[in-house]
Amino acid sequence: MSVTSPSDAVFAAVDLGATSGRVITGRAGPGKLVLTEAHRFPNTPVRLPDGLRWDVLALYQGMLDGLRTAARSGPIASVGIDTWAVDYGLLDADGALLGLPFHYRDSRNGQAAEQVLAECGAQELYSVSGLQHLPFNTVFQLAAHQASAHRGAARTMLLIPDLLVHWLTGTVGAEITNASTTGLFDASAGTWSDALIGRLGLARSWFPPLREPGDPAGTLLPHVAEYTGLPAGTPVTTVASHDTASAVASVPAVEPGFAYVSCGTWSLAGLELAAPVLTEESRAANFTNERGVDGTIRYLRNIMGMWLLEECRRAWERQGTAPGLAELLADAARARPFAALIDPDDETFLAPGDIPSRMDAHLVRTGQKPPDTPGGYVRCVLESLALAHRRTLRQAAGLAGRELTRIHLVGGGSRNELLCQWTADATGLPVTAGPAEATALGNVLLQARTHGLVGDLVDMRRLVAQTQELRHYTPQGDQQAWDRAAARLEPA
Repeated sequence: MSVTSPSDAVFAAVDLGATSGRVITGRAGPGKLVLTEAHRFPNTPVRLPDGLRWDVLALYQGMLDGLRTAARSGPIASVGIDTWAVDYGLLDADGALLGLPFHYRDSRNGQAAEQVLAECGAQELYSVSGLQHLPFNTVFQLAAHQASAHRGAARTMLLIPDLLVHWLTGTVGAEITNASTTGLFDASAGTWSDALIGRLGLARSWFPPLREPGDPAGTLLPHVAEYTGLPAGTPVTTVASHDTASAVASVPAVEPGFAYVSCGTWSLAGLELAAPVLTEESRAANFTNERGVDGTIRYLRNIMGMWLLEECRRAWERQGTAPGLAELLADAARARPFAALIDPDDETFLAPGDIPSRMDAHLVRTGQKPPDTPGGYVRCVLESLALAHRRTLRQAAGLAGRELTRIHLVGGGSRNELLCQWTADATGLPVTAGPAEATALGNVLLQARTHGLVGDLVDMRRLVAQTQELRHYTPQGDQQAWDRAAARLEPA
């Protein structure tokens, strides 16, 4: 139950990304959707002797500090948490965390993936989970945990947002949009797959009851309430805890036939469907079927996104030669079109490090000349991403039997005018860019809907379209030049 009247309800959205976390406060209602950032804090992974780990304790403290700041601004009706997917913590019988969670970019998962596929087979896994093959899927990470000293002590597995909810409330559950990314979820039945869990020798008791967006997740524990200054009865509301699912819930689509690209660290490009696509053709094309809000299916493919640009900038900063982002984008706009193109999903780009040098090696390997200026690298990244958006969305439409009329590009990448325009040019479709804060908006909207302040998914999206700043891009330039560039990236 809300601790404030609906008319003055303020919702706290905890939004954790790969490089930073935020606590956002939001108000939503008829004709009103306003966000205010209360607190921002870094998300800095830690490399330990046994691998790359998330400093989840620092994230938890940052979240508490953010809620404390939010509480000073007035009554908070509820709290919702979203984060990235696939990563998890293991708890022992007393509910204590067994070590810092591994980072999905850790190198331990490749061999474990081979072991799982040898046991189940790619076709069997896909026919049940409908999940895109990525070496860091939870199912593979759990297999990598088989030899861990913690395995015998483990009693519960909680994905990162569920772990944070547990620390706030003491309750245990698994939010469904994030559970659907594990590879251990039945995409057709909408439940944990007991068959896959048993086949892989995992304990069924590890997997907690599923929660839907909108379900109550408990109230703040007394010590949390005391630290944050929030009332002890403050509810925690289950939102679409996979950040992409929250982002897609706030896509401002007011017409059918839309595609979306949720562009941040990753570009998640796809369609919203009523049922999963579990064909062999879909598996071969490496598309995923993840849960969205209200039983929808996010039919998409992960594309390495703005991570490439940000890692380039970090590499140049380490060398002391980093231009500002505005200067980089201006130089990219002046650079020669299609001088160099990469496959953003080449596995050499997955781990943190010197991405420009890896781009050089990739380009030389594919018979191309590496750029000689930072602007050339940025143009290479952005044109390659636009072409990846084109390839992915065209494949998704063909596999799902859909005609596309518009692309909605949301998330931080929607601020990048070059990427938005080149995505329109590459696809030949109009692009609506924004909102940039799609994930936090989706988080707030789902809390507001639970409190009766907004209506269904259609109403939520209409409200976003009415209240948020959007930009519109129409295809321009030489379409045949984009066709030729796309042909260069086709398999030989």
